[in-house]
Formats: sequence, C-alpha cells, structure tokens
Amino acid sequence: MDLSAGHVWVMISAALVLLMTPGLAFFYGGMTRAKAALNMMMMSFISIGLVAVVWVLWGYSMSGGDGVAQLFGNPFASFGMEGLLNTEDLIGAGYGATFAIITVALISGAIADRARFSSWALFVPIWVTLVYCPLAFMIWGGGLLSAEGAIGSWAGEAIDFAGGTVVHINAGMAGLILALILGKRKGFGKDPAQRPHNIPFVMLGAALLWFGWFGFNGGAASSAEEAGLIWVNTMAAPAAAMLGWLVTERIRDGRPTSLGAASGVVAGLVAITPACANVSPVGAIGLGAVAGVLAALAVGLKYKLGYDDSLDVVGVHLVAGIVGTLALGFIALPADGAGGGLFYGGGFAQLLAQVVAAVVSVAYCAILTVIIGLAIHKTVGFRVSEEEEVTGVDLTQHAESAYEFGGLGTGGTFVPHPATDRSAHEGSKEEVTA
Repeated sequence: MDLSAGHVWVMISAALVLLMTPGLAFFYGGMTRAKAALNMMMMSFISIGLVAVVWVLWGYSMSGGDGVAQLFGNPFASFGMEGLLNTEDLIGAGYGATFAIITVALISGAIADRARFSSWALFVPIWVTLVYCPLAFMIWGGGLLSAEGAIGSWAGEAIDFAGGTVVHINAGMAGLILALILGKRKGFGKDPAQRPHNIPFVMLGAALLWFGWFGFNGGAASSAEEAGLIWVNTMAAPAAAMLGWLVTERIRDGRPTSLGAASGVVAGLVAITPACANVSPVGAIGLGAVAGVLAALAVGLKYKLGYDDSLDVVGVHLVAGIVGTLALGFIALPADGAGGGLFYGGGFAQLLAQVVAAVVSVAYCAILTVIIGLAIHKTVGFRVSEEEEVTGVDLTQHAESAYEFGGLGTGGTFVPHPATDRSAHEGSKEEVTA
C-alpha cells in the first residue's frame, strides 16, 4: 500500500506527541527545586523507555482487539506486534504508544522531590499494564464503556476524542493516590525553598506541550473539516484558560504570574482534549475559561486539605480533565442534527454518559493505583529517607546535579570519564600559572 497523506499525518502527530514528554520534563523540571530538577526530568525520560517496550510487547494488544470480560484485550493476541508486520496498523500502534507514555509521565509531578527512582521505574510498567491499557480498552477498544459494552449500552457511549478520561483523569487520580501514599515533603507549605527554581524552563515546557498537543488532539481527525475544528479548538481553549487563570490570580493574589500563565495553558489543553472534535470554537473558549478558573482555584486545595501534590497534577489534570469530560454533556454539538449536549436540546443522555465514564475512570484508577502503590511502598519502599530528601534527590538518586555553581564541586560525584576530571584540573593549573 502506498504511503498516503493520512498515514504521514498520523506519523507526524505521533512525533509531536512523543515530543510532549520531553516538554513535560522541562515543565516539571523547572517547577521543582534545583536539587531535584534532573530527577524530575529523568522520571519522564524513563517513562518513555519503559512504556515503549511494554507497548510493543503486550500493551498494544491489551488496549484493543479481542476482549477479556470487556476489561482488557488479550495481551498475547499481537505480542511483540508480530501480527502487525507488513500492515499499516503499525502506524496507529506507534501513535497509541505516545499517549501511554505521556499519561504515565504526568503522574510523576505529584511525587516530586521524594520518590525513589528505582521504585518509580518499577511502578511505571506495572501501572501502564494494569491501569492505562485496560481503561484505554474499556473506552476506545470496545470494552465496558463503549457503545456495545455492558456499561456503555446502559448509560450511553461517552465522548472522549483524545483522552480526557483515559489520559488526564487517569493520571490525575493516580497522582493523588501516590501523593497520599508517599506523604508530604519535609516543610510542605512552610519551606519557601519549595518553589519553582527555573520559570523559563516551565514556560518552555508549556510551549512544547502546546505545540505537541496539536498532534495529540488532531492525529485521529477523519476529515479536513474535523481537523480544522480540532486545530482551532486546541488553539482557543488553552488561550482562554490562560486568561482565566491570570484573572483569577490577579483578583486573588494581586499579581498575574508566569507560572500561572503556563499552568493555565496546560489546564486548557487538558479540558479541550476530550471535547476537541465535538464543540464549537465559541464553546471551546467558554470551556477553556471555566477550566482555567477552576484549576487555578483547585491547586490551592492541597494546602487546605493537606495532601502534597508537588506540581499540581491533581489541580490541573484531574480537575480540568473532569471539567472537559462533563462539559460535553452540556455543549457537545449535535451529530447529523441529532443528540448533542443539554444546551443544544439533546437532553440528559450525553451528560449521563459523561458522568458515568468519569466515575468509572476515577474508581478504577483509584482502586488499582492504591494496590500497586501500597505494594511497592510496603515492600521495596517508594519514598527516599528524610536525609536523602534534604540532600536532594538529584545527588542521592543519580549522583549528579543540574547545575555547577562556580566550580565548587556541587555538580555531583559521578565522573563520566577520567579525562573530564583531568582536563578540568589542568585548566585550573593553567589559570593559576597565568
């Protein structure tokens, strides 16, 4: 079969979505303290390595195909993707991998500064196997929540074009569970050092996420008309969300911030993800504005409720994901003149479907993540010691640090090659001689 424009677009979209995870690494890395920046970025990068391998071996099979009790696909049906060789299905399989990768990486922000890297590396393949793949199957692969599924046939099929439930509610709920299991950082809510160390990194990460999100939302477009609607909505919703977040900050705190602008963009992207192909551009603006305001308010709940969601995964992804998913019950456009959300005269049917999908996603993710997280925490341990946390997880987990301050030996203990140390030594001797 010849390579069509559609095939090329999906491949480009997959590359855009893959770029989002390094973008997330910058976004999260800049939000942490300087002594935890590399560890935070490594949690995203190791997610790429582990999930990519899992996806090729059995993850793809579990997310589609013949189902087991409508919960997950047969992991051996296309093990190693052997059955996809010499077919165009490999393009879609690769695209799907990038969604699984970033979903897992998103969770890491909730446990920044205090997680063992080895335990995170153990958590990633287990979670993507037991939580992400089954939920993707239930919603997109013909499982429980699909039109023919046991729940979907009763409550109606929920709209989730690009991952409001599968990606964002899923990641946000998992982040909340892990934050509760690991507990608060030392000095949470009191230590002024627990604030972003590099806002330009945060802004760069947000920009890369927004850029990649056009592939995230638009890769599955089935027509030029649909692609155009998705593109405009993916531009408009985060723009409105950024404005909503900044206005909220201005009223509440007296100043709009760069961190707020970046976070608002991401909240808007999260909210439009499930709705990108099913709301009007004006609806996207309204959805983004509401998501930006509610997410900005939600991030402060961790101080009132006492859970340490380090980088606001709950406030941004869980809250904005729920907002975007439920909003479709009100503002979804009618399909072929029928159905649609409540505001378009479609009745409560779509709203019921959206509520049920959100509740099932929250419950399934919460139960399985509690089991996985506690199993790791009670056996090998998920949290670093207090001493390691104070020293910084960059040094204690990786023997290196993000910055070398004035040649004072703060760059870590790991030397890649003896020549590195020797050349630096010789350079310093030459300077003294001169």
